Amino acid sequence: MTAMTHDLTRERLTAGLGFAMVSAASFGLSGSLARGLLDVGWSAGAATLVRVAIAAAVLLVPAIIAVRGRGHLVRRGWKVIVAYGLFAVAGAQLCYFLAVGYLDVSVALLIEYTAPVAVVLWMWLRHGHRPTPLTVGGAAIAAFGLALLLNVFGGGQISIVGVLWALAAMVGASVYFIIGGDESNGLPPITLAAGGLLVALVALGAAGVTGVLPMRFSTGTVSFVQFDAPWWSIAIALGVITAAVAYVTGIAATRRLGARLGSFVALTEVMAATAFAWLLLGQAPAPIQAGGALLILAGVIVVKLGERPAATVAESIVEEPALTDPPAPVPV
Repeated sequence: MTAMTHDLTRERLTAGLGFAMVSAASFGLSGSLARGLLDVGWSAGAATLVRVAIAAAVLLVPAIIAVRGRGHLVRRGWKVIVAYGLFAVAGAQLCYFLAVGYLDVSVALLIEYTAPVAVVLWMWLRHGHRPTPLTVGGAAIAAFGLALLLNVFGGGQISIVGVLWALAAMVGASVYFIIGGDESNGLPPITLAAGGLLVALVALGAAGVTGVLPMRFSTGTVSFVQFDAPWWSIAIALGVITAAVAYVTGIAATRRLGARLGSFVALTEVMAATAFAWLLLGQAPAPIQAGGALLILAGVIVVKLGERPAATVAESIVEEPALTDPPAPVPV
């Protein structure tokens, strides 16, 4: 039984890492594509709304099939779906797209992806999981790296508005990891993703209709460094690749890895986003910003290493003797 448990754990970890890589690459593309739409006249709200609408349309039927005969899971978990849609989908996406209107894609994403530190703090305040000294040291390293990334010491110009939007996106990302890693609701990943996208679509649509969220669309050609593309092709890629695929694989990864490890592995999105921004937008980070980025990643890694490991499933399994085992000798 022990060997079988280890095999299952290894298989679960391998699958989780694979899903996490796909999700990170898909999410990493979103900032560059959204920036392309913003540059031709789209508003951040319009880009977010179209992205969510396309993703919800793609996932709706598969999501219904996934819970066929188990509708009670949706009725029981509707609060989770609503919270996921408002914070992890609508809030995180919109705030991130607003941030890239003021900041480079890589800068905005690196601020957003201080989320693992926020997850650690939440686990401490909410569940009493006190961080270790190594965790606190890692948070300090990440904070210093963030100061370098924003070029605070070099007197570089930075948009405070962009930073605030990126920090708001960080809150949404933290909710994404915390809810995505919770298997207790029993919702299939594709159903949770589709439900959250539908909630986000309703919220963003209502904000757009009432004028709270500006909606500006454009049919112009989107220009990148290497090529030009029609607006509709970028919108489809934004919805299918960077939302539908990204959210489903992201939830599947976090379910297998847990919120903490999942948030750590998801940092590869930073690398992907930086690479896409360099290739598509020509946004190469300055040396001091590259150093700050490395410190942020190093700090988050130290934070993760400093966490107290939770008991694994394998440790909680008590191996029972097989029916063919001989009875234990009775002492005389």
